[in-house]
Amino acid sequence: MSRHLKALIGPSILNADLSKLYEESQKLLDNGADYLHLDVMDGHFVPNLTFGHPVVKCLRGKIKDAFFETHMMVSNPEQWIVPMADAGVNQYTFHIEPVNNVEDVCRKIKEHGMKVGVAIKPGTPVADVEKYINMADLVLIMTVEPGFGGQKFMENQMEKVKYLRENYPLLDIEVDGGVGPSTINCCANAGANWIVSGTAVIGAADQSATINFLRDAVNNAINKK
Repeated sequence: MSRHLKALIGPSILNADLSKLYEESQKLLDNGADYLHLDVMDGHFVPNLTFGHPVVKCLRGKIKDAFFETHMMVSNPEQWIVPMADAGVNQYTFHIEPVNNVEDVCRKIKEHGMKVGVAIKPGTPVADVEKYINMADLVLIMTVEPGFGGQKFMENQMEKVKYLRENYPLLDIEVDGGVGPSTINCCANAGANWIVSGTAVIGAADQSATINFLRDAVNNAINKK
């Protein structure tokens, strides 16, 4: 069953030079990124503030074909579904913690033509997200506290990934936070197949080699199962 899983590497552009967002994003894609992970923060759900749908729309205007995932670290994810769909987002990944009716948000995302990602912070039990798997295309397990790049990877979050992979063999499971060459085997062996990597890829002397290293680690783990 695991042969149907695909290893995908999506650099987070949060650590890039945001004054050169298009150039940095295109460079990542040219170097082999499978998708772009766009961190959207509202300064409320998380203390940091990044960018919103106008920036995403401008980026889509220049990058026509790449897969865009927005990671919505916001208090009211429903508010931004329509603007992000209009901006050309492919997958809308949101945190369940501040949401009263997760099913409604999932439904609205699908109605507007985007894939659904559901995310949880390190302190949120995996059981809290498990009930929404039937409505989601992907589950994101945060391996740092959301809000800032460059944090230390939390290895204890791999228990959540292992649980999901054992119980949902074909589920796309994404990890985000502190993931790079030194932590990728931990993620891959636990069962993650979508890999978000910010600092490790953006700051690499050879982005292409780093992306290939991450992808190879995941593919090796998938092929072992």
